Amino acid sequence: MPFCTACGRQNPDDARFCAQCGNRLVAEGAAPPVSDATATIQFGAGVPGAERSETTSDRALSAVDAAAVDALPKGHALLVVQKGPGAGSRFLLDADEVTAGRHPESGIFLDDVTVSRRHAVFRRDGATFTVEDAGSLNGTYVNRDRIEKTTITDGDEVQVGKYRLVFFAGHEGA
Repeated sequence: MPFCTACGRQNPDDARFCAQCGNRLVAEGAAPPVSDATATIQFGAGVPGAERSETTSDRALSAVDAAAVDALPKGHALLVVQKGPGAGSRFLLDADEVTAGRHPESGIFLDDVTVSRRHAVFRRDGATFTVEDAGSLNGTYVNRDRIEKTTITDGDEVQVGKYRLVFFAGHEGA
């Protein structure tokens, strides 16, 4: 099922346009549409902190996920579920505050008993993102370290219950 590169919504296989935002969908395996502003994200090459251990997850992106990350405008981010229920799902962080939890009204709805109803809060301040545990029972982890609140950057793994989500920030126009 194709994902929208603009908003992250999963759409039916035969859809040509996103049901949520109307963006033209890129077929899996097809090259993304050519644009005047494109971005390439390289992980590890000369990036401070890139020596961080990669043993926490398989952080390689599929071609479709990479296209979605490349299309993100600066100030937006994407969480890709790498492990756990719903692996492959993507969540767009495009608001100043997004709540993750088991509550049906959560911006990031994670339906599993290991997730608290209001588990974590992702906040955006300009182009900087933070994640804060919202008093969950099982805790929130970033790169396998339990956190109360921390800044997250490209490639960081955020664990909420059984879900392992990898964070990617938009750099288009940067």
